[in-house]
Amino acid sequence: MRKAYWGKSMKKSTHSVDTARLDFSDTMSYGDYLALTELLKAQHRLSDHHDEMLFIIQHQTNELWMKLMLHELGAAREQIKNDDLPPAFKMMARVSRIMEQLVSAWTVLSTLTPSEYSQFRPYLGHASGFQSYQYRLIEFILGHKNEVKTRPFAHQEGIYQQVTAELQLPSLYDEAIRLLARRGFAIAPQLLDRDWKQPYAANDSVEQAWITVYRNPADYWDLYELAEKLLDLEDSFKQWQFRHYTTVRRIIGNKRGTGGTAGTTYLKDVQDIELFPELWSLRTEL
Repeated sequence: MRKAYWGKSMKKSTHSVDTARLDFSDTMSYGDYLALTELLKAQHRLSDHHDEMLFIIQHQTNELWMKLMLHELGAAREQIKNDDLPPAFKMMARVSRIMEQLVSAWTVLSTLTPSEYSQFRPYLGHASGFQSYQYRLIEFILGHKNEVKTRPFAHQEGIYQQVTAELQLPSLYDEAIRLLARRGFAIAPQLLDRDWKQPYAANDSVEQAWITVYRNPADYWDLYELAEKLLDLEDSFKQWQFRHYTTVRRIIGNKRGTGGTAGTTYLKDVQDIELFPELWSLRTEL
């Protein structure tokens, strides 16, 4: 009976791949489409320590997810600028889910112990996540502007131009505020054409506009949903930052970062910055 059962199972399994294409000598394969040969050759350990591979892959996959986040956030900003909100909602929701994915990813890196990390940390030199230009672009598009943070990229002309260009653009929230003004809300004029290189500061006219939206969601449903999608983004972003902080503290304690920052002190401080302040403060006022 056992022989017949297994024979039948194997025969069924064989038939299930009968129509699969097996020769890719003259057409594109899965590996070709994803450029897997090049992608999987990009992990170069500088030490012979086993756990360095984890460290490299963790950060490379983070960068891939950040590339997608930038793709979505840039498109969402354009949709808001064009007053076409439904596609922006989908894009922003996707970014929030990506950030949740990255929160979970830190749990993998947290399996790295201090003694393991110390075996290959010296090989990093001054390389640090602080120098991630994609993370900096995400910060800037979300409104956390700081010209000083463009300087680590001054030696890479193309990247430096990209980062400084984003610094000078209205953030996602700036475009949301300009949309409020276009919809007839009395937004302070200085907010509509300000120096975009400067971080946004909370303004009572913006808070009053959002309060009106929240008190009358049926009348302003798309703006109400926009506000909630923005808050979802910041909520997810803060959770991602916090999980980064706890993981780093778990692995290196309060040591300075390899890039020269104050390490966990720096990571803790940036969590206190509110990107969309009126969306938080209005909850107290309602």
